[in-house]
Amino acid sequence: MNEQIATLFLIFLYLLIAAVICRALLSWFPVSQNNQFARFLYQVTEPLLDPVRRILPRTGFIDFSTLVVIIVLYLMVEAVQRAANA
Repeated sequence: MNEQIATLFLIFLYLLIAAVICRALLSWFPVSQNNQFARFLYQVTEPLLDPVRRILPRTGFIDFSTLVVIIVLYLMVEAVQRAANA
C-alpha cells in the first residue's frame, strides 16, 4: 500500500474518532440548535452512529453506539497500519 495514501486514510480515521468523541461529550451539555459546530458534528457522525443504534438493543439512558463505532474505527486504523507495513 502506498504510504502516503495510508497516512491520509489514518488521519481521516483519527479525525472521525475525534468527532465521535466530541459528539459524545457534547451530548452531556445543553447545546443550542443554532450552534454550527454541533450541527457539523451531528452531520459527520450520525451516518456512523445511526445504523449501530438500530442494531444494538435499547439499554435505557446509556448509548453504546459511540463505543461500538470508536472500536470499529480503531480496528480500521489497525488494519490500515498493518497493510501499510506489509
